[in-house]
Amino acid sequence: MSTIHTQLLTDDASGMLVERVFRLRVVSGPDAGKEHTLDEGTTMVGTHTDNDLVLTDATVSRYHLEVRVRRDGIEIRDLDTTNGSKHGGVRINSIVLNAAARLRLGKHTEMDVEPVDTNVEVGEWHGDRFGDVLGTTTPMRRLFALLGKAAPTEATILLQGETGTGKEAIAEAVHRTSKRAKGPFIVVDCGSIPHELIASELFGHAKGSFTGANADKQGLIEAANQGTLFLDEIGELAIDLQPQLLRVLDRRQVRRVGETQSVDVDIRVIAATHRDLRAMVKAGTFREDLYYRLAVVATFVPPLRDRKADIPALAAWFAERMGRGGFAQSPTLLDLLQRHDWPGNVRELRNVVERALSLGDAALQDLGDGRPSSPSIDSESTKRPSTPLPIGGDVLELPFKEAKAALVESFERDYLVALLARHRGNISRAAAEAGIDRNYIHRLVKKYGLEVDRG
Repeated sequence: MSTIHTQLLTDDASGMLVERVFRLRVVSGPDAGKEHTLDEGTTMVGTHTDNDLVLTDATVSRYHLEVRVRRDGIEIRDLDTTNGSKHGGVRINSIVLNAAARLRLGKHTEMDVEPVDTNVEVGEWHGDRFGDVLGTTTPMRRLFALLGKAAPTEATILLQGETGTGKEAIAEAVHRTSKRAKGPFIVVDCGSIPHELIASELFGHAKGSFTGANADKQGLIEAANQGTLFLDEIGELAIDLQPQLLRVLDRRQVRRVGETQSVDVDIRVIAATHRDLRAMVKAGTFREDLYYRLAVVATFVPPLRDRKADIPALAAWFAERMGRGGFAQSPTLLDLLQRHDWPGNVRELRNVVERALSLGDAALQDLGDGRPSSPSIDSESTKRPSTPLPIGGDVLELPFKEAKAALVESFERDYLVALLARHRGNISRAAAEAGIDRNYIHRLVKKYGLEVDRG
């Protein structure tokens, strides 16, 4: 027995979560008024009694249309009929629809393909976290409730919000609570991959397809098969590459650079951006069809300044994950944390906690109103003396500017090597820990000639 195929999405006008099904409705001809809700799979339309939607119009063929529900919409296929099928006055062989449309079958019958939306009650979220994402304030509970509904489905999700709000952690939480949890979670950082390499990184390549392609390579999209593909900073993807990505999302097929055959991929897609994609669509820098393909369930991740009541719990949790349970938060410290605007959001808070556990008061000098502060993180960290870094004698003999530059370069290289080693070459995670931009890490990697193991 077939089941009704539904889609979960956010309504553009109301912003509410809706469940959508498609139906066929005959609006003219001898069968006007007949309806059929599309099931998952294939629906047959024609005059033969074996069809799912049986018509009596003599100009309609016995088996006239095949209607198939796909990920990207409703496929309408004319079965080589005598009098044909038309859409928009043009005879069609096959067409994919993802919005309301009217078809003419034979000479007399008009039939609408129309979406039917039902509001979904999101309900209340009980608990203080979604996966590894912590939040107790109203904006976060609303976000968790929506994600809790969307995660078990196959709906594509677009996470919108400022840099540092935790979009990657949220995407991974969606993956871990979905039916694909046992599959891979593959991160594609669209903002950090050089333009000339992104096609190869996304789609893979065949040996010899270009200079330097010494072996076949599987792309990140193919690597996400049976799992979730997270397209981070999708707003940074160059306009000329967007059609290729759109084709992958529509067909769920990927073709490696230099090959002629496509490979089927079974992926769930989550995208994230700190940019206003609607404004980019209007400006012509982001494709409208790709936007709507990604923004099936569109969500907004609030900045930390809009959820400051979460700061004490977040700070304690970060300290616990750094192996420093029993995090002491004085009223002075909490006041300072609450007064800060947090332009770097949750990522900045985590870095402040980490620095404070290591350096004590000195880590908090740049918070609040900029005046020196004296709150204590805990008794142990504030008592820890500051130890100067050892400096070689050769450096001390250089002029001040040269000595400073040499020390900075030495620090940058050593810090970067250790940072990337901890995260096995994952630049997104390394940047998140360090609290610096991923593109800056890429520049440092290039500057010092480091090799990053992406495997």
